[in-house]
Amino acid sequence: KKEGPKSRSGWGLAPGSKFFRNVALSLHFRGNTRVEEACEMYTRAANMFKIAKNWSGEYSPSKLHMQLQSKHDSATSFVDAGNAYKKADPQEAINCLNAAIDIYTDMGRFTIAAKHHITIAEIYEAELVDIEKAIAHYEQAADYYKGEESNSSANKCLLKVAAYAAQLEQYQKAIEIYEQVGTNTMDNPLLKYSAKEYFFKAALCHFIVDELNAKLALEKYEEMFPAFTDSRECKLLKKLLEAHEEQNCEAYTEAVKEFDSISRLDQWLTTMLLRIKKSIQGEGDGDLK
Repeated sequence: KKEGPKSRSGWGLAPGSKFFRNVALSLHFRGNTRVEEACEMYTRAANMFKIAKNWSGEYSPSKLHMQLQSKHDSATSFVDAGNAYKKADPQEAINCLNAAIDIYTDMGRFTIAAKHHITIAEIYEAELVDIEKAIAHYEQAADYYKGEESNSSANKCLLKVAAYAAQLEQYQKAIEIYEQVGTNTMDNPLLKYSAKEYFFKAALCHFIVDELNAKLALEKYEEMFPAFTDSRECKLLKKLLEAHEEQNCEAYTEAVKEFDSISRLDQWLTTMLLRIKKSIQGEGDGDLK
């Protein structure tokens, strides 16, 4: 009789079988050597769950690694579990990654901890759609990167915070970040080209709050960073301020269309420009076309 195909685990066992857990638990009561064997068994089980695409299997040997006082291995196991859970249980993925972060921070590995805070923020962004919590984890990642003097990585996190803060109408918070990052990059030969973008976004946030604030901010940015004056972003801001002061919706729309024809507006800029436009009396259909 022809033998049937083996299961996806490669051992004729279903991925959810209690076999690995039972063996591991029996081994772990027999001393450190046996605990190491239990860890290996859990790791083999983990690989089988992955082969079978069973992302919710309980296979992390993290606690056994901790018993062996191997913090690094335990943290790695929590990260592996978190990456697997991302596909089936985002909240459990976050729990595992937070456990790994606790271990890494205790070890003083703040750069790695920051990386996992970013992963958690991305889960909140894409899977759980909780922007406030995503912001909190990006901020924590930025703090850890700053402490390790990884300023470029810190700035990337802060810019995510600023973008979300503006979307949530937390304009002052967004302004402070954009100004801070712009100031930090404007004297860097490799990064100064990006400074104009950050000052532009800060000015737009000012503009939504108050037209006079935007004018004063624009003057400050030109004084701080003379190259900003000749940028297309600065010229657009001046046209928008003039159109807004005259309550001229057509001029405002035309200035935006002209800018967009050369530098395509992304969703964030479109949203901010629409919010400003709505403050113009008789702004019409509420779009930028």
